[in-house]
Amino acid sequence: MVDLFIYNSLTRTKEKFTPLHKQFVGMYVCGPTVYNFAHLGNCRTFVTFDTVYRYLSFLGYKVRYVRNITDVGHITTEFDEGVDRIGTQAKLEQVEPMEIVQKYTTYFHDMMRAFNNHPPSIEPSATGHIMEQIAMIEEIIKNGYAYEVNGSVYFDVKKYKDVFPYGELSGRNVDELLENTRELDGQEEKRFFADFALWKAASPEHVMRWSSPWGEGFPGWHLECSAMSTKYLGEEFDIHGGGMDLKFPHHESEVAQNSACCGKAPVRYWMHANMLTVNGQKMSKSFGNSFLPHELFSGTHTLLEKGFSPMVVRFFMQQAHYRSTLDFSNEALKAAERGFERLMIAVEKVDTLTSSDSSNYDIAALEKNCYEAMSDDFNTPILISHLFEAVKVINSCLDNKIQLSQTDIEHLQKLVKGFVFEVLGLQAEVSSASNDVSNDLMQVIIRLRAEAKGKKDFATSDLIRDELKAINIQLQDSKEGTTWTHEK
Repeated sequence: MVDLFIYNSLTRTKEKFTPLHKQFVGMYVCGPTVYNFAHLGNCRTFVTFDTVYRYLSFLGYKVRYVRNITDVGHITTEFDEGVDRIGTQAKLEQVEPMEIVQKYTTYFHDMMRAFNNHPPSIEPSATGHIMEQIAMIEEIIKNGYAYEVNGSVYFDVKKYKDVFPYGELSGRNVDELLENTRELDGQEEKRFFADFALWKAASPEHVMRWSSPWGEGFPGWHLECSAMSTKYLGEEFDIHGGGMDLKFPHHESEVAQNSACCGKAPVRYWMHANMLTVNGQKMSKSFGNSFLPHELFSGTHTLLEKGFSPMVVRFFMQQAHYRSTLDFSNEALKAAERGFERLMIAVEKVDTLTSSDSSNYDIAALEKNCYEAMSDDFNTPILISHLFEAVKVINSCLDNKIQLSQTDIEHLQKLVKGFVFEVLGLQAEVSSASNDVSNDLMQVIIRLRAEAKGKKDFATSDLIRDELKAINIQLQDSKEGTTWTHEK
């Protein structure tokens, strides 16, 4: 097995991956808060960790992948400022909060299937683990790192940071943040401005509420991930992932909660996916450049010239490293579409290769390059560049410029299909060159051109080729016959 290196957000270095238990990996990824449609930033994060999950499995690890559903109306901003998003959306749509949860969880799952993401091993919900969260709060209070005020329980950041390195993951100095923090509702209950809620007393109008030793209320935002990761992966586990925006306060608070409860940090390797931009500008509703996955697929958004299939979007996302900013533009998506079609056509062709007595190309070196790319912090863009080298090999074999033995052909088939389908999670689409009606029509045209060439009517043959080229249809002649591709 090749050595895998992961960039650890905690240490800010690439580290050799060594799981806690040989051949087994525990991975937790923060899931969606289901109060609205999952946006593209969410989807990029989940495509990223689906690819991580796939590659770990491809290397032979048995992975327990846990991704939660946040279905409690948490206040999900720094220092407990904000609103109950699920409750607010329920009022807007005039339905019960759990109807909002069901509606947007269904949409989320639909989008994950569209992107061909594997479902996680376990998908726990916050509402299904209230007792575990209460038990963790009780343990944190018992250990002296939390206090109760008026039915709410707050984490004591000042006391905690006297013992543990609070701010280590995010690089935040909490004391320096005080000057830039305005007064927020509920601050008067706290001993220190950066203390965060483990449990919030419910106001009379708050619908989602549960009984607890401190009265009726609901858990704090950060608590569910600490409770559920511990339950399903243990007090210490291998990988925790999420978007870059969750590093503070969410992930920093998770570390604090777990350490205060269990006496040690929970995660060995922290991974964070970067943000999306549109035409070089941050994606934001206020800028009018924020669009949803289904708008991208259908092309209905005003910023889009056309729609792009889920597999093209997945492939586009994987052309940037997960730690890099990814910029959406019509031209970039169209280029990804052309590249995706070229790759998938080559995958179809790899099964048609015929063998020679010997080989004049080193398939083993190509395979080594593919493994090394993915083992260098899941570097999908470098992997894709090597897969396009494989595309050149396939086409050169069809043109008799490269010879491969039967063993090497089988090796190449396994390599290409393994990394394209199993690791990158791409799927062939109906819109490729094997499309039914379009392909039937093209076979008629190819036959007419072949008959013209047979009659030495090269003017007609060349005219057919040139007219097709003018509408971006390319013909490729080989000893096996003529194939075609459509570059959009």
